[in-house]
Amino acid sequence: MYREEKIKNIQELEFVVFCIENIAEKLDLDAGRIYEALTEKSDILNEYIVPEYEILHTQSKEYIVDDIVEIIRERGVEV
Repeated sequence: MYREEKIKNIQELEFVVFCIENIAEKLDLDAGRIYEALTEKSDILNEYIVPEYEILHTQSKEYIVDDIVEIIRERGVEV
């Protein structure tokens, strides 16, 4: 269903950090917990955020954060 990709450049890395920090802010949680949820408790980081970087980074902050939070909830990932 999803393809797995690793971070390839500084722009993708900065985008991943942006996503983690803003999801943490929206959910009022520590960024470390969000990182763990996206990498250790699931593979949302490498199966969704990184592969969809080209599309996601053109969207608004609210859209990006809401989209990823929805995926976290759909997959039942504990944060």
